[in-house]
Amino acid sequence: MTKADSPVGDGAGAPPAGDLDRQAGQPGTLDWDASGPGRLAVRGDWTLAHHARLRAQLGRVPQGKVGVLALQDLAAIDTAGAALLAEAVGPDKLAQWVDADPHLDPARRALLGTVARAATVVAEAAVPRREGACRELLGRIGRAAEVVWNHVISLFGFIGLTLQALVATAFRPRRWRLTATVAQIDQTGLDAVPIIALLTFMVGAVVAFLGATVLREFGATLYTVDLVGFAFLREFAVLLTAILMAGRTASAFTAQIGSMKANEEIDAIRAQGLDPINLLVLPRVMALLISLPLLTFLAMLTGIAGGMAVCAVSLDIPPAMFLGILRENLGVGHFLVGMVKAPVFAFVIAVIGCLEGFKVSGSAQSVGEHTTSSVVQCIFVVILLDALAALFFMEMGW
Repeated sequence: MTKADSPVGDGAGAPPAGDLDRQAGQPGTLDWDASGPGRLAVRGDWTLAHHARLRAQLGRVPQGKVGVLALQDLAAIDTAGAALLAEAVGPDKLAQWVDADPHLDPARRALLGTVARAATVVAEAAVPRREGACRELLGRIGRAAEVVWNHVISLFGFIGLTLQALVATAFRPRRWRLTATVAQIDQTGLDAVPIIALLTFMVGAVVAFLGATVLREFGATLYTVDLVGFAFLREFAVLLTAILMAGRTASAFTAQIGSMKANEEIDAIRAQGLDPINLLVLPRVMALLISLPLLTFLAMLTGIAGGMAVCAVSLDIPPAMFLGILRENLGVGHFLVGMVKAPVFAFVIAVIGCLEGFKVSGSAQSVGEHTTSSVVQCIFVVILLDALAALFFMEMGW
């Protein structure tokens, strides 16, 4: 077999017949001459069979000191031997010497060049890139912005699906799921009455205490009544109720739907030809659209009651006088400003809670992560919408 015809994996580029008889089966060796530029001469078979012994010999060759690589006496070589050479002399230098050697067999040149290029790619991938602090910060900001953008796109898409299902179902009474809706009203509305009433009563008392403390210095403690009524009718009642419902109800929606997703119950619903939006989302959305405005009205009453109690105890303002001042100084417009925001907050909370439930991947950890994300997103969106609404109503003079 001639040198050009021998396959690469079986000793590519073997010497001519005379040399083959002389070197066939000869174990691979090397000679290292440290004088001058550093000459490394390889001989014999550099194959997998002699890999361990050749690696031990290469351990005596200083890294990066090879200036000349002599391949004239190389008998046979495979990918294992080529990888050893690339490791000893460096993949870049090996590729340069292979390309510059005019006497090298084409098959052997192809093998050595391929191994050298592969070793170069592996070496570059193994070296971690050290990025500057500014670049890393910008990268994190970009990734965070991308995550937020994807959340916004998915939220608007899910809102569209929910509105489409709501419109399609509104004119078909047979498709209304009254039992599921009533059950959700009981869970999201009636069960939340104690915590809403207690919290808003205490917040109303705190607002009255703060108002009395500040206004007493100006001799205007009577305006504490206006402060409590104005704060709860326009802002505090609906905002506190929405935040509580975000933490209580949105998390429940996410956990319920997420558990169904993990147990493949949603796939079973689709397999039966049913729409999960109609079956799971619409009853929850409708229930919250009914419950949250009613809870907001309750929060207004209990918050004002808390302020009235403080005024009666600390400021000597009896309840009849308190209610009379409210009726004279605060119009019904303030009540409407607070109530008009309640359905918007209810829809957003219900949609985000259900959407995060559908995003659950199937594990208990995923359920917990998306439940937390649901609460955080709902509170953030509620406060953002409330701030925008406050600016809008202020500019409109309402």
